[in-house]
Amino acid sequence: MTGATKAVKAPESLKVGDLVEVLSAEEILATLDEQGELDGLPFMPEMLDYCGKKLTVYKVAHKLCDTIERTGLRHMPDAVHLTGSRCDGGAHGGCQTACLFYWKTAWLRKAEGPADDPPPRRSGPVDVSILHRNTLREPFPDGAPRYACQATEILRAAPERLPLKDFRQYAWDVRSGNATTFETFRAFLIGLFNRLQGLSRRVLPKRLWIKGGLEWGFLRGTSIGGTPVQTLDLKPGELVRVKSKEEIAATLDPQLRNRGMGFEVGLTRFCGQSARVIGRVERCLDEPTGRMLTMKTPCIVLEDVVCPGVPNMNCPRGHLPFWREIWLERVEPR
Repeated sequence: MTGATKAVKAPESLKVGDLVEVLSAEEILATLDEQGELDGLPFMPEMLDYCGKKLTVYKVAHKLCDTIERTGLRHMPDAVHLTGSRCDGGAHGGCQTACLFYWKTAWLRKAEGPADDPPPRRSGPVDVSILHRNTLREPFPDGAPRYACQATEILRAAPERLPLKDFRQYAWDVRSGNATTFETFRAFLIGLFNRLQGLSRRVLPKRLWIKGGLEWGFLRGTSIGGTPVQTLDLKPGELVRVKSKEEIAATLDPQLRNRGMGFEVGLTRFCGQSARVIGRVERCLDEPTGRMLTMKTPCIVLEDVVCPGVPNMNCPRGHLPFWREIWLERVEPR
């Protein structure tokens, strides 16, 4: 372990599609401080399985949407997401959110040759106990465990705000390969439009609002007096279709929630599309508190359906959206 973590940098700047090799556990541990972190970002026990493997860069994680304090975008330096590297929750109470890991560039090296080579043999056992200790914080007053992971600590790892007017982010998006010039320009226009809509709701009479003052996507929840629920008992491998925007709107309250869970406006792009069920989500960590939540109404995750990030300035976090069963319909009979 070392306290001088700032000096440890990868020599190359990484772009989408680059092939990298994850360093060995020994090499990564040498970059971490006494909290098992680098620049405030924890290296989690679930990431050890990828040591020595070759993976491609999925996105450059230079920015992220704040899902804790809802302050907008944050800037994180020297980090990427790697294709196929999602958390299985094994060291965090079985959390099923399946977040994409953040990989500091200091934990990677550029590689050549085929991906997914077997990891090299270690010369001896490696003490990774600090990584496991740092997955827990002081328990809650009721005795429930309080977990810590990259998602719960993300604001410490990305303390800098990234407002719409910070034009660095658009150059980073294009140069890194995260988005094309057109996609970047579109995201800026959507962000600008949403801010103008918010301003109009504050200062203009309702009769002058555009599209009822709604943000881009123009989704309005129409369920009054409680939101409906439906149980399809979907199983992994089943083929489903996402219902229409109007059908989903009828299940949402004015805050775009169904039984407490929000529906992201950007997910309307998947309406009418079909996808396979990956599994059911019943447990997930509450990012602001670190408490494990058990869902009263389990949700569904779908294969190859990832948060597009478009309404959030092309945020590259790549969350797997949670779907209520009432937002889906079977394509094939059971």
